[in-house]
Formats: sequence, structure tokens, C-alpha cells
Amino acid sequence: MPINQIIRDPKSLELAQKNIDAGDPDTLAQLENLRAAAEDTLRKEPMTIVNKALTPPSGDKHDYMSVGPYWWPNPDTADGFPYVVRDGEKNPEADRTDRPIMRDAVESVEILSTAWLFLKEPRYSEHAGLILRTFFLDATTRMNPNLNFGQAIPGKCDGRDIGIIESRIFALSLVDSLLLLKGAPGVNEDDIHGMKTWIADFLDWLLTSPNGIGESSKRNNHGTAYDVQIAALALYVGEVDLARKTLCEARERRIKPQLEPDGSQPHELGRTRALSYSTMNLRLYCALAQMGDKQGIDLWNYRDEEGRNIRAAFDFLIPFWLQQKELPYAQITPFDYTHAERLLRMAAGAYAATEYEAAAEQVNRFTDYQNPGEPEPSWPLLLHPRRYR
Repeated sequence: MPINQIIRDPKSLELAQKNIDAGDPDTLAQLENLRAAAEDTLRKEPMTIVNKALTPPSGDKHDYMSVGPYWWPNPDTADGFPYVVRDGEKNPEADRTDRPIMRDAVESVEILSTAWLFLKEPRYSEHAGLILRTFFLDATTRMNPNLNFGQAIPGKCDGRDIGIIESRIFALSLVDSLLLLKGAPGVNEDDIHGMKTWIADFLDWLLTSPNGIGESSKRNNHGTAYDVQIAALALYVGEVDLARKTLCEARERRIKPQLEPDGSQPHELGRTRALSYSTMNLRLYCALAQMGDKQGIDLWNYRDEEGRNIRAAFDFLIPFWLQQKELPYAQITPFDYTHAERLLRMAAGAYAATEYEAAAEQVNRFTDYQNPGEPEPSWPLLLHPRRYR
């Protein structure tokens, strides 16, 4: 049966299954890593945001709350207010808000739904259903479908439009996970209907709220992430015309004002984590292009009149990913090279280009060295299998 996905490439998932059936050692190792991740996830209690100590300004603990990750207590005031920005330096307070809880819930569903796809063990989909009902649907534990209080700045504001960047995981992983879980044990029609209603309400909030309208005007990764969310959520709830409009307009609204003809991304390179932000924004461009593929809208090969295009963004970043060139921009934190590897595998398929897969292999060789400590999971490579051997 064909695999239905909104962003992910179904052919990649089918290729991964073929590699599993053929006994490919690398793929089987990734599958075992996925099994281990799923087993770990089974041991977690379902996540909810209602148990937080603080109460949102609305008075409703079902409303999501987070603080700007780069904002710190003011050293020049007795009470530390208003907070001041230190770009790229994460304040640990950000991890004591709803952001990691929401991310954990969505990532757990992604792990379990992928494990269900490849391993077909009902307990994985059953636990995914429990997480969905607890976090999104149950009246006593659900998150309300808004981010009114996302990325607050203590002493300045209760929430900002740029907090919407935190919900990009709904587009990048949640909707495709839901499609994998449709009809699976432990996920019934009421669950799917409830999730469609929740996502439709959140989409409406993105389109009509002051925060959503403000975020739509951003000319950097925030604007790209906004469009990814609009398109993906619209496709999930059947608003195909809205999704197609968003994808078509991304040429003028996102690619043209954010990319230079040489593939550089000035808005991202100006940050203190230039390589991380450029890579993240490229991932968002790829998500738009992946959705465009399924709608007959070719963003992979779009070029404006001055030559701006997504492929050039890959070619600009590859020498830095492979450490062939010294990065002439700030990168004050370690760079996670696993993201580059996955993007290069994606590009290899999109452009039928063996050189991108070869570059992915080069990145893979020094990933562990560049990321000391807790190793990155290998299971996500199941979603981006090698195409050329």
C-alpha cells in the first residue's frame, strides 16, 4: 500500500523498507536504534503542559508558555527586569517552560509512529495514541491551539509573534506522524477527527491572530517556518488551495528576499550561530519543496531572474559542512552535523545527484567527533536512505 505523507518523501520510506527486507546492515542498525528509541519512549508518562508552576496571563494553564531562549536577567537592575538579549546564548530558563514538553510530545509521537511503520508492534501506535489524546485532546490535559504566550520576554512582554517558530515541529513531524497512525491499533477515528479539529483551529489562529499576522511578514527563517506550517497544516486538514497559494508565493516571499544568487543567506549569516541558522532555514526551504513536489509546484529548481535558488544554498554551505573552508561568520555553539547529513541525502534524491550523497558520507565520518557526549540517534536516517551505492 502506498505511504501517504505531506512533507516526507514516501519513496524514501519505501526504499528503507526494501533495505530492511534485503538485510542491509546499515539500515538494520538504524532500525535497531529506532526500536531502542521507541522502547525508551514507552517508558515515558504522557506529556501535558497543565502541570506548570506558572499561570499564563490568560489564567488558563492549558495555554502554552515559553520565554525567548536568548534573553537573560538584566545585570543593571536590582530585579533583573527587563531581560536583555544575548543572541545565540541560551538561557537555561527556556528549558523550564512548555517548549521542551511540547517538543517531547511531538518527537515521541514521531518515534512511535515510525516504529509502527517499520516494526508493526501495536504497543508503539497505542502509546502514540495515548500521547496524542493527553497532549492535544483530553479536556483536562490538552494544550489550547494557540501560541499567544510564546517566547515572552520577562519584564517586556507576555508573548511575541516569533514564538511561532517553536510550533514548526507540528509541520515537520506531527502531521506526517498522524498519517502513519491512521488506522493503527490504539488510534481510532475519534482521535484522528479530534486532531484534525485541533490542527484546523491552530491553523486559523496562525492566519488571523496578531502574532500569526506578524510572523507572516518576517524576512528570515521565521517567515519560512511560518509558510511551512501554513502549507503543511492546510494540506492535513484539506485546505489544498491555501497550501498551493502558500507554496507558489514562497518563490517571491521567501526565496527571493532571503537568498543571494551565490546561495548565501544574509539574514542567517548575521546571527551568532550562522551555520546553524543557515542550515535550519535550508531545511525549511526543503520542506516547502517537498510539499511542492506533491502539488506539481517545483521549488527545488526554481530560479529568479538573478539566479536565486535552493540548490545554490546547498552549494554555498557544503564547503563549511565538510570543513573544506573556514567559516568566516560567527558560530558560538557547536554545530550539529547530523542535520547536514540528512539534508544532503534529501538533496541527493531531489536533484538525482550522487555528489550530494558523497558529501553526506563525508559528513558522516566526522559527525561523532564533532558532537562529543551523547551520540545523536541514527534512526532518522531511515527517513533518508542512500539512493546510490
